[in-house]
Amino acid sequence: MKENRLASLIALRRCMKQYKHQTVATPLHALVVPSSDAHNSEYLADRDKRRAFISGFNGSRGLSVITPHEALLWTDGRYFLQAERELDENWTLMKEGVPEVPPYQNWLAQHLEPGQTVGVDPMTLTHDSWRVLEDALVNAQIALVWSEQPSYPEDPIVPLDIGFTGKDWETKIAECRSVLVKEKVDCMLLSALDDIAYVLNLRGADIKFNPVFFSYLMISQERIVFFLEDAKLTDSIRTWLKPKESVKNVVQFESYESIKPFLSKYASGSDKPRILMSSDITSGLSSLVSANARVIKTSPVALLKVIKNQTEIEGFIQCHIRDGAALCAYFAWLEKELSHGKDVTEISGAEKLREIRALMSHFVGLSFETISSVGSNAAVIHYRPSEETNRAITKDEVYLVDSGAQYRDGTTDVTRTLHFGSPTAFERECFTRVLKGHIGLANALFPSKLVGNYLDTLARQHLWQVGLDYVHGTGHGVGSFLNVHEGPIGISRRHIPSDPGLEENMVMSNEPGYYEDGKFGIRIENLVRVVKADTEHRFKDRQFVTFDNLTLVPIQLKMVDPKLLSQEEVSYLNQYHLTCREKVGPVLREMGLEDGLKWLMKETCPMG
Repeated sequence: MKENRLASLIALRRCMKQYKHQTVATPLHALVVPSSDAHNSEYLADRDKRRAFISGFNGSRGLSVITPHEALLWTDGRYFLQAERELDENWTLMKEGVPEVPPYQNWLAQHLEPGQTVGVDPMTLTHDSWRVLEDALVNAQIALVWSEQPSYPEDPIVPLDIGFTGKDWETKIAECRSVLVKEKVDCMLLSALDDIAYVLNLRGADIKFNPVFFSYLMISQERIVFFLEDAKLTDSIRTWLKPKESVKNVVQFESYESIKPFLSKYASGSDKPRILMSSDITSGLSSLVSANARVIKTSPVALLKVIKNQTEIEGFIQCHIRDGAALCAYFAWLEKELSHGKDVTEISGAEKLREIRALMSHFVGLSFETISSVGSNAAVIHYRPSEETNRAITKDEVYLVDSGAQYRDGTTDVTRTLHFGSPTAFERECFTRVLKGHIGLANALFPSKLVGNYLDTLARQHLWQVGLDYVHGTGHGVGSFLNVHEGPIGISRRHIPSDPGLEENMVMSNEPGYYEDGKFGIRIENLVRVVKADTEHRFKDRQFVTFDNLTLVPIQLKMVDPKLLSQEEVSYLNQYHLTCREKVGPVLREMGLEDGLKWLMKETCPMG
């Protein structure tokens, strides 16, 4: 159900008309409202969900432009259906990627007059995004102005033991300092929240589903400066960050709000330091450092944390076995409830899955809001059930559940598509073609450090053969008890300039799908790790790699059309299901989840 946003737009437009920049009245002729926060986080704390508040659109990606007479929302193909559902008649959907739809920067330049003014918070746009917007507006003789933000959450921060991280924080600081030498810079400023949590082996709860906390971290060869809200700086955190050896590891604590004056003073010092900043740093910070003193590139910490150490890999293996047990128990419960004619909805199903996951050791919470979706709702790629859209799960329609959890030893993300009645021939064909792409990617052998962009076709080829496709990416990196979407790696038709290429011990998703608007949606998603491959030859002595499944949840054979599978694909599926039995079965048995165990055994019977 769409909520009328006219009252909010009227109030905002009144503020735009009365806006003052640096005490001078400067009416805004357009306001840009991005989706991000001051750290370019994918998921947001409630106080940062400004675009969702003003537009009513709750997708994770989008940007709004509001003028005195128009309200427009730009988003990509993953969210077209969702945006059409959630935007009311006061809003215009601008479909990114459609040829006649210009980028928002071009739209502003075309629709505003010279001398008019555009407002945006520089702490919500990256350095590069700001530059693109500024260039477009300067060329059109349009002014760009901004204002500041209010306060942040104060949720507690907790240490994460080396038994989960595999490295202490001082070792990670040393790795960062080696990057400073390599890059010939004096310090690095970390602004991505998961980078900071990773380096300091700390976890928080400031953003739902993401175990991170609002902060900044500056590392030089001589000191470490940690910018944090005073209320979060407890004795336990001080003790945790007390160095064991080097005096250079003494942490200097500064308030979170002091980052701007501190950085401005540091950057203008007599020694003229060169500062390494991540490419996703906001313009509000990068602008405090002169162009010749800042080095902006992919976060060195992102490149460090994307390769998991052996402790992290073992954590991923173990948490996925437990997570697989939770999914088996849930599907067994759901199938039983439906067979007895009980009422289960998208929301109550998602809540039951969360309850079962909470029984597993090291469970902390969900890694994202569960996509529990039936029939036409499942065709909305990033659908989230709400009271207005909530539907009953039945035996008559496809059920897609995309879900994940945060465990202290790892992060999970898995999608399964099931039918509890009789799927149509077309649904089975689509499912099988998605499965063939999933298996094709899972079995791929390729040179180490090949960028994921080159692998995307493997997952789509069987859909393409009959004129089908999907509009989302095929794979994303995953953090270790960190953000479920972790850059800079990925598998997509879209080239990712910062992708360093895939190599051993990276963890990512394999998730092709297909969505029939208004009818059903299909996705099959496993998390996989990159492992060495034994090949007969070694071209120019290059190491080849492949994928090994972490996710261990049966793939429903009822949805498979065997005629479309090769013998090699049947063998793969049988071996995968045997592994599910061997790894997940003992956990279900030990926990007394007998219905889940029976369901697992039933769903993993070999195909002929």
